[in-house]
Amino acid sequence: MEEIKILSPCGILGYGFPKESFMNGIREKPDAIVVDAGSTDAGPHKLGKGVAIVSKEAAKRDLELIITEAFKAHIPAVIGSAGGAGGRIHVEHTLEIIREIIEEHHLQDLKTAVIWADIPKEFIRKKQKEQKVEKLGSLVKELTEERLEKSSGIVAQMGHEPIVQALQEGARLVVCGRAYDPSPFAAVTEFYGFPLQYGYHAGKILECAALCAVPGTTKDCMLGIIRKDGFLVKPLSRERKCTALSVAAHTFYEKEHPYILHGPGVVMDLKDCTFQQYGEDSVLVKGSRLEPAERYQVKLEGAMQVAYRTFVIAGIRDPLMISRLEEIEGEVERQTREYYRDVEDSRYKINFYNYGINGVMGESEPFPKEKGHEVGVLFEVIGETQELANMICSTLRSTFLHYGYPGRKSTAGNLAFPFAPSDVPFGPVFEFSVYHLMEITPEERDYLFPIEHINWKESKQEEKIDGYL
Repeated sequence: MEEIKILSPCGILGYGFPKESFMNGIREKPDAIVVDAGSTDAGPHKLGKGVAIVSKEAAKRDLELIITEAFKAHIPAVIGSAGGAGGRIHVEHTLEIIREIIEEHHLQDLKTAVIWADIPKEFIRKKQKEQKVEKLGSLVKELTEERLEKSSGIVAQMGHEPIVQALQEGARLVVCGRAYDPSPFAAVTEFYGFPLQYGYHAGKILECAALCAVPGTTKDCMLGIIRKDGFLVKPLSRERKCTALSVAAHTFYEKEHPYILHGPGVVMDLKDCTFQQYGEDSVLVKGSRLEPAERYQVKLEGAMQVAYRTFVIAGIRDPLMISRLEEIEGEVERQTREYYRDVEDSRYKINFYNYGINGVMGESEPFPKEKGHEVGVLFEVIGETQELANMICSTLRSTFLHYGYPGRKSTAGNLAFPFAPSDVPFGPVFEFSVYHLMEITPEERDYLFPIEHINWKESKQEEKIDGYL
């Protein structure tokens, strides 16, 4: 083989993609279909609460086309970070959808492997005693016994090795728990015997699908063509094209260093990469390097519930109020706290976000005095209980609504609510309790990321995969 082709349908499984683009990719005769299904970019809520990023219907819509077309083409399909956060409950949710597809399309011959990524707390404690666990950044809190115990679930980002093993064992559908985003692409690359460095670099780009194209989106398909001396990225829609600039720019995506990128057991060095236009719509990338890390570390992710939230969205159009909005908000908060002086301040927190002034950047906003003719205000109360958050937010909202500021002429109300009821009880609030690196050995890697094979032909299917569902 002189090259292999990897079809990436979309940036997140369930985001959707045009069927026409996908079938364009199938006509290219790809050697594998790989899709990333997860991310913690939006915070710890999905991991902490055990819910998916997308709806079951959205995930099934994408999975059905991916699984059936991969089966017809006799090529493997790999799903990274199944269900969103890649924990057991997320993987189980994905397997339930896959089971429906298997039964509806009579695909019981599909050899399927599951790679779990859930990390036992006792194992982390053992590693802490060995001083093999460290914070991932100065803003991360120490992993105390209390925070570890309160974590609802802990996962680790797997590298390419267990996925390669699953493929070598004959799996043609690999469902991964939490995975380092480029790992499934790198695994397919190594499985077919091509340079791992190009699999990892291509994976870093392809995991977001057409986001590296112009115009960019995560909701369209891309083709990665891996060769011995580099790789190509090619859009599968006539509406898009890749340029050297757009692909190079995406290489900087989500990186703290301009050309060094750390993964599980590997370090990508992209300093000497070249990006060359290849035809009208594709880009050829060369010069990627990959080195073994000094220590094999995996990133741990865990979440714990810390509070409950209630919030309100409202609009303000009075220029007098807008001109002194932060002052008014401060007084509204003061009056609310005064009314509930019997409730300890430590039991709740009040936040205002003024969109149109500094709602995005907060105190870092360089133009805070440039105010428009209207402002969108989001204010929230984060409390120990949902009832407490509801109670404080109700008083905050009514005080804000009728607050009499200097120059006000109308007493009908200061806030325009887009819907009723105005107060939205959001539910539990989570924070990352575990956001650490843990050093492991190859033997421990095999233990932490176990591979299980599913026999879809079992007559009592639900009993066979009980524990997955």
